[in-house]
Amino acid sequence: MISTISDRKVVVTVCKAERPMLAINQFTLACALMSGTIAFAQKPVSDVPALPLTEAIQIALSNNRPVEISKLDITKSNWQVAATKSKRFPEINTYFFGSGNLTPASFTFKKGIFPNGDLPPVPSKDVSIELSQAFTGYVFAQVAQPLTQLYKIKLAVREQELEVELAKAKYQGNRQSVVADVKQAYYAVLQTESALVAAEVTVAGYKETDRVMLEYLSEESVLKSNSLEVKAKLAQAQYQVAELNDTLQTQKEKLNDLLGRDIDTPFRTQPVAAVSSEEIDLKLARQIALKQRPEIQEAEIDTHRAEYDRRIAKAAYIPDIGIAFHYTSPIGTQILPQNIASAGVEVKWDPFDWGERRDNVKQKETAVSQSKYQLDETRSQVLIDVDNSFRKLSESRLTLQVAIAARDAANEKLREVNNEFSKSVVLLRDVLDQQTAVANANHDYEQGLLAFWSAKAQFEKALGEE
Repeated sequence: MISTISDRKVVVTVCKAERPMLAINQFTLACALMSGTIAFAQKPVSDVPALPLTEAIQIALSNNRPVEISKLDITKSNWQVAATKSKRFPEINTYFFGSGNLTPASFTFKKGIFPNGDLPPVPSKDVSIELSQAFTGYVFAQVAQPLTQLYKIKLAVREQELEVELAKAKYQGNRQSVVADVKQAYYAVLQTESALVAAEVTVAGYKETDRVMLEYLSEESVLKSNSLEVKAKLAQAQYQVAELNDTLQTQKEKLNDLLGRDIDTPFRTQPVAAVSSEEIDLKLARQIALKQRPEIQEAEIDTHRAEYDRRIAKAAYIPDIGIAFHYTSPIGTQILPQNIASAGVEVKWDPFDWGERRDNVKQKETAVSQSKYQLDETRSQVLIDVDNSFRKLSESRLTLQVAIAARDAANEKLREVNNEFSKSVVLLRDVLDQQTAVANANHDYEQGLLAFWSAKAQFEKALGEE
């Protein structure tokens, strides 16, 4: 008798033999479990599009929203640099004021106000000139070219350029984090799928066993407790399948979110490759990490920024000197000079600041010291991370080798037990126990392989690689 489950194509073969009824039941159970497990080796080809890991990484780097946000930060910083550079050019200001007097107003020239004969005639009495209450105003324009301020502007531009470099370092760090997160999420999906396959195999086997037990229960060849025990195990296995399906859907939604696409986008994973070659030695790994880790680049940039902040604070001692052209023209009045133009030198300087400039410099010098300590701390933490991930990767490689050896040993032992069972040398219980051992060994191998690649992804992230 052959039973087929269409979605996974699990074929369960029930074998019968001329034995006592209980032995027949046990033999049937063994065939059901063994045939089901072996036939469930691979998933069928699905219409759902495949998503290789490399493609998932490329999609994430193109569409991931946090990565795009950090990329736009670079653009913002570049525009800030351009805005700071514009301060090197002449500053042009215009001002217009127009008004009408609400109350009468006049200019009054007192008697004897012009005693000098070179001035207008001395008035013999007070003279008042009424101002017009019509619309009046004046226009003011200024063109000022900074001179000593150019040094301060140069420092400010360089500091803004460091902001661009910092934004680039953060963008690179986000890319590396996204790549590592995608790998981890992809491997998590693979792990759950592997466990789900094993759980569905178990369900298929218990369903067939339950059918056989009901058959023989009707013939009163087995106890009812045996049938109920199988039903309980079937219910437990079905619950595990449902739980794994829920976990798998959640993991796929998270992976789709990392890829920056609709969380309900269907996809199917592809098996990971075999174990890679041995890693580089730890000394070389440390050197690579110190050059590539974005955290170190960010700490170095912060140190340079602190130094430029200190130099800008010291530049506050320099007076602001520039050349300027002024133009003023009153509107609607006859007694004020018209079209006044002048050019000269502008100087702005606060001789007494009550120690403000000195205090600012001391503060910036303290920030420089802090940034240097932070750089050393970041380097130390990076080295610790590299060392730890390197050891974890080595451990996972050894664990995988143990799993491979255990899998091979379990498969060989199953072959031997099957041969002995066919000769009635061992009991059916031994066959079932060994079959379970093989299933566990295969599952441990899959988990070990995926754990190795997860550790590999973490190690690559520790090196600062994508």
